[in-house]
Amino acid sequence: MGRQPHRSDATAGVKATSARWLLSNLPCRSACPVGTHAGGYVSLVAAGRYQEAYLLARRPNPFASICGRICAHPCEAACRRQHLDAPVAIRPLKRFVTERYGVESGADFESIRQAVEQPREAATKPGRVAVIGAGPAGLSCAHDLALMGHEVVVLDAAPEPGGMMRMGIPDYRLPRDLIAREVAFIESLGVELRLGCAIGEAISFAELRRDYDAVFVAAGCRKGRSLPLPGMDLEGVITAIDFLVAVNLGEPMAIGDEVVVVGGGNVAFDVARTARRFGGTSEPDESHHNLLVDAATVAAKTLGKRVTLVSLESRDEMPADLEEIHEGLEEGVTLIHRRGPKEVLGEDGRVTALRTVAVTRVFDEEGRFSPQFAEDGHLEIACDTVIFAVGQIADLSFLGQDHGLEVTPRNTIVVDRDTMQTSDPRVFAGGDVAFGPRIVIEAVADGRRAAKGIDTLLTGRQDEAQDIHVKIFDSFGYDHPFAAGDYEHLDRRELPVINLARREAGVEVEEVLTAEQARHEGARCLHCWINTIFDSRSMSGSECIQCGGCVDVCPVDCIDLSSVRSGSSDQPLRTCDGQPVALARHVDAPAMALIKDETMCIRCGLCARKCPVGCISMQGFYRGDEMKLIDLCERVI
Repeated sequence: MGRQPHRSDATAGVKATSARWLLSNLPCRSACPVGTHAGGYVSLVAAGRYQEAYLLARRPNPFASICGRICAHPCEAACRRQHLDAPVAIRPLKRFVTERYGVESGADFESIRQAVEQPREAATKPGRVAVIGAGPAGLSCAHDLALMGHEVVVLDAAPEPGGMMRMGIPDYRLPRDLIAREVAFIESLGVELRLGCAIGEAISFAELRRDYDAVFVAAGCRKGRSLPLPGMDLEGVITAIDFLVAVNLGEPMAIGDEVVVVGGGNVAFDVARTARRFGGTSEPDESHHNLLVDAATVAAKTLGKRVTLVSLESRDEMPADLEEIHEGLEEGVTLIHRRGPKEVLGEDGRVTALRTVAVTRVFDEEGRFSPQFAEDGHLEIACDTVIFAVGQIADLSFLGQDHGLEVTPRNTIVVDRDTMQTSDPRVFAGGDVAFGPRIVIEAVADGRRAAKGIDTLLTGRQDEAQDIHVKIFDSFGYDHPFAAGDYEHLDRRELPVINLARREAGVEVEEVLTAEQARHEGARCLHCWINTIFDSRSMSGSECIQCGGCVDVCPVDCIDLSSVRSGSSDQPLRTCDGQPVALARHVDAPAMALIKDETMCIRCGLCARKCPVGCISMQGFYRGDEMKLIDLCERVI
């Protein structure tokens, strides 16, 4: 039977099992804690549809503008493009569109409100909710609760909102006016913000439980972790959290000229790079130290601070982002790898050096963090300040002695991961106080889940199943999305940064992509929401004839046509090269299996065009509320 044309605009419902597979096959979205359709908005950028790209990027993320600058981008780590050359630069593309249409663009809040995903309709009988903590988890929860019609009060002991976004991230990475603008939008939804309100002092946790219908605890982990080493009580030993909070809030903090930072993550680099910019003072009113009102601190290279970062890990093992490492090196931070702290040395109560020991391994055979050290090979690094960036812990003392909430051995609050509900049904918790230190976007996701959990508690409502649609593309000819462009040969563009001489306190290091750079980068997306579907049906005349044409035409060799053989119950079917094959049903007779490696597929559609009997099609899947936006980028790929 001749090949029949495929429908180009058909939609149909998808079973839950199929929907799970489709989502897992869109790795950037499944890796994003809030489920952002990253592939969709970067492709809209490539199509020149910048406003529509913003709509898609902002919908699930109350802090899209902030994440465009500081997100740890798990979507990029999952991007299938990395198996071809390098992942798409998703985070810079988010900043590209938020600069044009986000809170930093000067757009009025009503226009931004139109881009916001409505979690549920406004409740007919709203409740009163107290949120402890004005960080990303607490503010995201308040954002969604307000959208659902509830009365929300956010309380925080700090004088400024934003949690560790404000107090832990340096201003050269995240401008303070941007945080203020994001928070102002949340306040415009009706959220009340009470700053300088310490729970346990201004008001007790017990009072909040009594006076509100529900409480969300999102107090974070604001206590720096120290190490059980000799000399930790010497003057000049501080934790990364204490240092960053003091600097970012303009509080007194004295550091010397020879600084050693211990750690290998992003916080360690934030500390090291901030120390290079920091003049050091013990007087709170010295203008060069007050970073809130004065950005006159000289550039790192002229400060005269010598900063050394000591990490257990090698350069390749360090958990810090490559951009952070590269920019830190540019700014004069010295790296010493594979050394661990042994003892802090001092004279007259003041630090004089850090004694280190060689690291023989960081991870065990199963990849778990399990450092081992050599017994000899000590190295002393002269310094007058040691800053430990080795983790954070939660301080739950504000809850009071008889709070009754179940707590883990790590001193975090036990929660239901789906609803964020604690052992008290009317108390919810999320972010670092529930899971330990994590990235901003995970805290945002916790806040959004908690908002729905609280709404369910107050109203009894549940989410309805998502409406998923399928579009089957026409695979004929060259007038279709898969024939346009040469995206498998597009190199990743370098992220632009300002000149080293301009890197002063308060000045962002990263720059915004140009329109040409952004469209080039967006065009590198492989459109993983579109799938190669193999459907062999003898009744419709599209039964696979095992010609191998799809195998021959595949440019990345991700399709294999292999014979399989049956085995005993404990011996699975295997391909000719010995790899196990999971089949839908048991095959007793010799058979052939068409095997596809989804991690390598570039969605070129050549296999669908090559198939002589039409049993291969290219099918896209979409949430019903996003389909029109995604369709715009597919029309001009």
